[in-house]
Amino acid sequence: MFATANAHHRAAPAGKSLTMQSHNVYIGLGSNLDNPTQQVIDGINALAALRETQLLATSSLYASAPIGPQDQPPFINAVALIKTALTPIALLDALQALEQDAGRVRKRHWGERTLDLDILLFGEQTIEHPRLKVPHPFMCERRFVLEPLLEVSPHAHLPNGTALSQVLPETLTQEIWHHCTLALDSLGSVAPQ
Repeated sequence: MFATANAHHRAAPAGKSLTMQSHNVYIGLGSNLDNPTQQVIDGINALAALRETQLLATSSLYASAPIGPQDQPPFINAVALIKTALTPIALLDALQALEQDAGRVRKRHWGERTLDLDILLFGEQTIEHPRLKVPHPFMCERRFVLEPLLEVSPHAHLPNGTALSQVLPETLTQEIWHHCTLALDSLGSVAPQ
């Protein structure tokens, strides 16, 4: 039986344990190539399969116009909440491997992609690393990130304490469309509801 994904948290699947030092992490997902809806669903399911990681919740899927070059298809976007014992850089490496597995090729900045996975928030940490900046530097400017993140966690905030619900109104001129609701089954897989 399915439960609405953003309404229920679940325990780690049998055989999947997390170390004591784990963090709640929000991952932004997006795709606009090769069946984007399925790409994002497969991306969420791949997150659930990462070592030392459990999927806690996922937003609905949203459609949005591309940021950057406008000569590309619309995007399908979502946000997933995971709990992970991976370090930020180890998680980044794992996400980039998932992107490569999905056939991602970086042709141009903000261009089309089969799967894009971004670390939006990593616990309460602010990270300034040559390969990773957290909070994601553009998340507060993008409705297609904020709205699904707030669907998952209505009281989410930045490490500095700023409530994301206070930032969302600044993005409401950006058009996004609810695409479909996802459901999380008892085994931790997602599917359209």
